[in-house]
Amino acid sequence: MSRIGNKIITLPAKVDITIDGQEVTVKGPKGQLQHSVHPSISVIMEEGHVSVKRPNDEREVRALHGLTRALIANMVTGVSDGFAKTLVIEGVGYSSELRGKTLVLKLGKSHEDVVEPPDGIEFAADAAQRGRSIVISGIDKQVVGQVAADIRKLRPPEPYKGKGIRYSDERIRRKAGKTGK
Repeated sequence: MSRIGNKIITLPAKVDITIDGQEVTVKGPKGQLQHSVHPSISVIMEEGHVSVKRPNDEREVRALHGLTRALIANMVTGVSDGFAKTLVIEGVGYSSELRGKTLVLKLGKSHEDVVEPPDGIEFAADAAQRGRSIVISGIDKQVVGQVAADIRKLRPPEPYKGKGIRYSDERIRRKAGKTGK
C-alpha cells in the first residue's frame, strides 16, 4: 500500500488539468507543464481532484504509483505557486550580479562564471546583500533544483573557512585547521 500514491491531489481554483490517454497536462497562472505517465498507471480526474490508481501490487508498479502521484502534485504546485531555491555566496571578493537575465559570478577565479538561465527559469540577485544571495525560481521543480546544483558545483563550500556557494538552509560542518606546537 503506497501512502503517497493513495493521496488525492486537490486542484487550486485557477489550475486546469487535462488527461489525454497517458499524457497529463497541467495549466495554471504561471504556465503549463506536461508529463507522460507509465502505461501501467492510470490517472483519474474527479470533481476538483485527481487520483492515481495502479492495477496490481508488483514491485515496479508500486514504485511508479507513488512517483507518478508526486510528479503530478509537483506540477500542480509549480503552475500555481512556483518553486524557488536560494543560494548564499560566502567568501571575500565573491559576488554575483545580473546582466539582463544572465547571472555573472565572481568566485575567486581568474575569470567570471557566466550562467545562462534555461527556459522557464529566472534568477534574482539580492542587491542589498551586495550579490551574496541568489534566488532561482521557476515552475518545474526538477529544473530549478538542477540549475541550483549546477551553480553550487562552480564553487562548493569548503570545510575550513566555509567559503563557496551553499544552499540557504545547508549547514557546513567546519573542521579545525592545523594546530601548531
